Amino acid sequence: MARQGLTRRDAFSWELPRTGTMRVPARVFGSPAAVAAMEDGVFAQLRNVASLPGVVSPVTAMPDAHAGYGFPIGCVAAFDPGEGGVVSAGGVGFDIACGVRTLVSDLDKEDVEPLREALADALFALVPAGLGAPGNLRLSARDMDAMLAGGAVWAVEAGFGEKEDLARIEDGGRLAGADPDAVSPRAKERQRDALGTLGSGNHYLEVQYVEEVRDARVATALGLRPGQVGVSVHCGSRGLGHQTATDHMEAMLRAASKHGLILPDRELACAPADSDETRRYLGAMRAAANCALAGRQVVTHLCREAFAGLFPGSRLRLLYDVSHNLCRAERHMVGGREKTLFVHRKGATRALGPSHPDLPAAFAGLGQPVIVGGSMGTASAILTGTDAAEALAFSSACHGAGRAMSRKQALKRFKGRDVLDSLAARGISVRAHDLRGLGEEAPGAYKDIEDVTAAVHASGLAMPAARLRPLACIKG
Repeated sequence: MARQGLTRRDAFSWELPRTGTMRVPARVFGSPAAVAAMEDGVFAQLRNVASLPGVVSPVTAMPDAHAGYGFPIGCVAAFDPGEGGVVSAGGVGFDIACGVRTLVSDLDKEDVEPLREALADALFALVPAGLGAPGNLRLSARDMDAMLAGGAVWAVEAGFGEKEDLARIEDGGRLAGADPDAVSPRAKERQRDALGTLGSGNHYLEVQYVEEVRDARVATALGLRPGQVGVSVHCGSRGLGHQTATDHMEAMLRAASKHGLILPDRELACAPADSDETRRYLGAMRAAANCALAGRQVVTHLCREAFAGLFPGSRLRLLYDVSHNLCRAERHMVGGREKTLFVHRKGATRALGPSHPDLPAAFAGLGQPVIVGGSMGTASAILTGTDAAEALAFSSACHGAGRAMSRKQALKRFKGRDVLDSLAARGISVRAHDLRGLGEEAPGAYKDIEDVTAAVHASGLAMPAARLRPLACIKG
C-alpha cells in the first residue's frame, strides 16, 4: 500500500519514511481519523513528489489533503535550485492563485437577516457565476496585458476598490516578475470577458457572520466581533490559469528528456529551476496570479455595490486575501543555512508567523491571517500563522475543509434540490445557476472543518482567531 511504513510522530503528525526513489521523507498532519480516511493516492503522490530532484525535507500534506493532479491537494514542497531543484507546473496546478479573501462590515447579523433574501438576489445579479459565465468587462489586448502585469493594483487604479485594500492582499496585490508575453493568446482569449466572475466548481461568494471569537486579542486587532457580518470570496484565475497551466506543462514535458528528467508521473511536469522553461512558466504563472488577484478585486467592488444598495452608508473592509495555488521563491533555513527555495503550495496557504520579515505591517505581532473556507453551509475559520510553521512546513497551513469524496461520488449520493432545501431550512439563502453543482459541493462531500482546523492548531501551524457561519451563498 502507498501508506506503508507511515509512523506517528506525535498526536497530529505522521511520517512517511524514505523508500524506493524518495529523496526525503514526507510528513502528514491530521487527526488519526483524518489520516486513516485519506485515499492511498495521497500517499502515492507524496512519494512521487519526494522523489523529484532537489527536493528539501520535508514534503508535507495538510489535514485537508486529498488526491489531486500530480501533487496532492493540500501539499507543500520546496526545491533547492542550488541542488538541481525543479519548478513544477503540475505542482501548482490548473487554477493558479485560486484563493480566498474575506471582507468585514460594520453590520450585525440582526441588521442583515431581514434583508437576507434580497441581499442574496442582489449579489447573484451583480456577480456573474457559473461555468463560462461572462462578466461585464471585456478587456482590450492592451488592458489584458496591463491587468496581467498589475493584478489588484491595476484593478484599484481602474476604479475597482480602494487603495487601502492593497495593504491587505498578499504581495500588495501584485506579483512582481509577471510576463504577459509568456501567456498564450488562447489563454488570454479565455479570459477576455471573464474578469470579475466566480466560475463554477467549489468557487463561491458567501455572506457570513462571526459566530465565535476564539482569540479575543487577535480578533480585536483584526477588527472582528461576535455577530459581525462579512463576505468571503473564493475564486481564481479562471480559464486563463487553466490554459496557462496546460501550455506550460506540455512545454515542460517536451523538454524533460533534454534535461535528463525521468518523472514518476507525467502529471509532475517540471523543469530545472534555472531553465528557460521554468523562467517562462514563472512569468506566466505570476501573470495568471495577477489575473486572480484582479478578479477578486473586481468581485469585491461588486459586493460593495450590492451592500450599498441595501444598506446605505455601510462599509465592507478587506480583512485579507490569500492565494493557495502558487510557487514562490522564498528564503528558508535548511540545515542551519538560509537558502532560496522554490516553495510550491497546492491547496495550501502561507502562514507567516508574528516575527516573519515578510509579514505585512498591518499584522505585526499577530501573524498572517489564514482563511480556511468550509464546505457550503458549514463553518469557515480565520486563523493566524505561527513562527513554528517555518520549520514544520515552510510557513504554511491548510486552505479549506478538503474533499472527502470525488465530485462523481458526491453526485451519486447528493441531489442538488435536496441540498438547496436543506440549507434553506437552516436559514441559508443559496443562489446557483446549476443544481447539479450543488450536489457536487454538498457539505457531506467534504471533510469536517473543525477536525481540520483543530489539527492545524494542535500541530502548531496556525492559531484560531474566529469561526464564521454562512447566511447566504452564491454558487456557479
